Amino acid sequence: MVLTQYDYLFALGVIFATLDAWNIGANDVANSWATSVASRSLTLMQAMIGASIFEFGGAVGVGARVADTIRTKIVSPDHYEGQPAVLMLGMVCAIMGSSIWLTIATKIGLPVSTTHSLLGGVVGMGIASIGAEKVTWVAPSSAVGTDKINTGVVSVFLAWIVAPGLSAFFASALFLSTKYGVMLRKDPVKKAFALIPVYFGLTAVLLAMLLIWKGGSYKVDLTEGGIAGAIIGTGVAWAALVAIFFMPWLWRVVVVEDWQLRWYHIYKGPLLLRRPEPPTPPEDFESPIRDFYEGHLTREELDAQRAAENTDDIEAAGGAEAATTQTPTDKEAAIIASSRDSDTASSSAQPRARFAKRPHKSLIGPRPEKLPWHSGAMLFWYFKRAVLHGVDQDVVSAQKEKDMFSGDLEDAHARATHFDNKAEFMYSFLQVMTAATASFTHGANDISNAIGPFATIYEIWRSGEIPSKAPVPTWILAFGAGALVIGLWTYGYNIMRNLGNKLTLNSPSRGFSMELGSAITIIVATRLKLPVSTTQCITGAIVGVGLCNGDWRALNWRMIAWIYGGWIFTLPIAGLISGILMAVILNAPRW
Repeated sequence: MVLTQYDYLFALGVIFATLDAWNIGANDVANSWATSVASRSLTLMQAMIGASIFEFGGAVGVGARVADTIRTKIVSPDHYEGQPAVLMLGMVCAIMGSSIWLTIATKIGLPVSTTHSLLGGVVGMGIASIGAEKVTWVAPSSAVGTDKINTGVVSVFLAWIVAPGLSAFFASALFLSTKYGVMLRKDPVKKAFALIPVYFGLTAVLLAMLLIWKGGSYKVDLTEGGIAGAIIGTGVAWAALVAIFFMPWLWRVVVVEDWQLRWYHIYKGPLLLRRPEPPTPPEDFESPIRDFYEGHLTREELDAQRAAENTDDIEAAGGAEAATTQTPTDKEAAIIASSRDSDTASSSAQPRARFAKRPHKSLIGPRPEKLPWHSGAMLFWYFKRAVLHGVDQDVVSAQKEKDMFSGDLEDAHARATHFDNKAEFMYSFLQVMTAATASFTHGANDISNAIGPFATIYEIWRSGEIPSKAPVPTWILAFGAGALVIGLWTYGYNIMRNLGNKLTLNSPSRGFSMELGSAITIIVATRLKLPVSTTQCITGAIVGVGLCNGDWRALNWRMIAWIYGGWIFTLPIAGLISGILMAVILNAPRW
């Protein structure tokens, strides 16, 4: 029986669930793609399109199980037996507390945990309605297996350490293998050809794990041995396809510099190796390989620039010399230089000036002048601005802007070694796949933050009973995913400004390691049904890779501390808002 007397609660649930999902897109989804945009593997528009596809696919395809877990593990619905309307009100207050805090955090550019914001809202309404003693703070003694770590509020505190710690470990391991196995070797391009198919296969294995372990509307009926075989077979098959079809195309583009080759020639595979040598390219030809370190100075370049700017300040010049002699990446820079000068590297490592610089081009264009607002040209400009404002942003330049948390970003970036641009170009394709995988896993894991409580609200309003652990309706998943995508498109750029290069220098090889390390952590958390935060995972991965640059000062610790502070304050603030709303409504005078 529909509880028509509570239509207003259902309406409020729709409004604030939409706002919550919008903020997840503007805050959390931006985290998944900020490194790809910062490293210039993707433009902001390309990232938005990719995020829309994979977030929606992950949410609708495999998002139901996590939604059910979060809804019941902190405050048990059993406490509201016989009072479904109170639980309905509690879920509305939880969403309101979460969405209000997320709106504030997104506005000030603070990347926070949307997962823990929702959990804080549930805790707050639980304390206000049934008392703190009935909130599940830790797993009961009867809990077994993974329930011991994924049950109760304690899982949030564990996630503050576990999520960034695991991400940092996985990401740093991946980056160190790339750094010393490829980037610091002679002729890094040829070394990359051996490792890239392996990394593609590893990424496919992780995606297969998510699809099999998590499931969705389908049922996986395999033995443990069959599951292991399917996961490994998927990785091997994908690595083989990449090696047979994609790597010959990449060889022609990067090593042979076949400027006549197009992306749709990939299907020819080994036949591409039989193509004749390409003619001399026209003068206006723009290489697909860009300068991934455009706007970022090396240690020597920065010291020389600052010494020139302070020619009258002897101490400043002396300090610059001291910084040069103490830079721990000098050995790495020497290896890079010797690689570029060697005969074996002459075909794969080129001076940075050769690669095209690509300034930001506005999608909206300048506002028409001296035209009435109702003219066709002006109305069309207003339409473009409304639709494209969120993607017509120069995020990479914005990440270098000075503010109270930026510190000396030029110095931090100069401490990171600049690797070969052609080798970085090869890793940009890997980064696109890892970003898509991370986005898919994010959609599967975090869509529950908005639609978990809303599913409870809807079921109570529709049936008048407290819902069981039934699957969340597909239309609710689609509703949440749609609002999430809109949030990313309209305001995701604001959070991206504070990630990526704002924390440490990003490049495709670094960004690939960050994203894949974060994705591994999220998939492990999904397997354990632990509600970790994507923000914590990607931040931990960035810190891990930044530390592997050879100097701890290559990281912006001010911004890292600001982000970590946001994690700590998220749960109590969201809980306080939710709890106050719940307490006031339940104890309001009635007549």
